[in-house]
Amino acid sequence: MRIHIGCEMSFDFPQETPLIAMLNVHYSRASDLERPDFLTSNPPVPIESYRDSFGNWCNRLVAPPGRFTFGTDAVIRDPGSFEMGDLVAWQHEVRDLPSETLLFLLPSRYCESDVLANEAWRLFGHSPLGIPRVQAVCDFVHNHIIFNYGNARPTRTAAEA
Repeated sequence: MRIHIGCEMSFDFPQETPLIAMLNVHYSRASDLERPDFLTSNPPVPIESYRDSFGNWCNRLVAPPGRFTFGTDAVIRDPGSFEMGDLVAWQHEVRDLPSETLLFLLPSRYCESDVLANEAWRLFGHSPLGIPRVQAVCDFVHNHIIFNYGNARPTRTAAEA
């Protein structure tokens, strides 16, 4: 299938504002793009692109004071198939994880772990470890969380959802 993807964002900046925009398709899917997803801006500004350590395309730019708009627009081919993943993966004890993986366990500013920990244990603590627990979380999110522009804002957190 062909999927039209893109976005356009407009801001009113009081002064020059450095930005890093991460709005592009992952480099591993670049060959599936029928039309490239170049970042454009109005007014036009220099944009420096680089890949981060996870393979994400990052666009570094400085927005001028005043109204500034940027975005992408592309078409990508996708088979539309669902990826099941590894259904026999197991959950390791935290003490057994390599040190370089521990940063992925840190809380996000959008998910207040101190506020949500008890609720998470109530909802998912009875689930079997590993993939069944991950699937239980995914199912809960799919069945209970709805995105709508009326409630979206940059400061909205998981506890408010």
